[in-house]
Amino acid sequence: MHFTEHEKEYKPLAITSPVFKSQSAIPAKYTCEGKDINPPLHIEGVPEQARSLALIVDDPDAPGKTWVHWVMWNIPITHSVAEDSVPGEQGWNDFDRIRWGGPCPPSGKHRYHFKVYALDTLLILPPKTTKRDLEQAMANHILAYGELVGVYKRTA
Repeated sequence: MHFTEHEKEYKPLAITSPVFKSQSAIPAKYTCEGKDINPPLHIEGVPEQARSLALIVDDPDAPGKTWVHWVMWNIPITHSVAEDSVPGEQGWNDFDRIRWGGPCPPSGKHRYHFKVYALDTLLILPPKTTKRDLEQAMANHILAYGELVGVYKRTA
């Protein structure tokens, strides 16, 4: 199975987390109702020729637009992103900050997409880089792609 975007095929990355399964609830610890720290991720299938990883976490169920929770690039080749860590360079999210912004849906259950990209290069980008900026910068450098989707609904 290959991810196809704009008629380009990428090798698949397997993205998992020890704290939630695909399409299941993200523990409150990682949200605005908890410690608001990033959950741990495991990454398998990174191609040998990859030079770095990039990560985007967003919520397509947010009212009005897809809400960006985390933007990161130049993550050294690894098989995991540790809980409450900053393994690469961070960009600007929709909370108007440069760091993880945990799930905090205004109402209902939302889906959170943890998207990992294996790139054939390192990227030179400014700190206020947005999701769109990152997507444009890495467009011709993606070797592999994987995604993990978790869900969250606020209790209050």
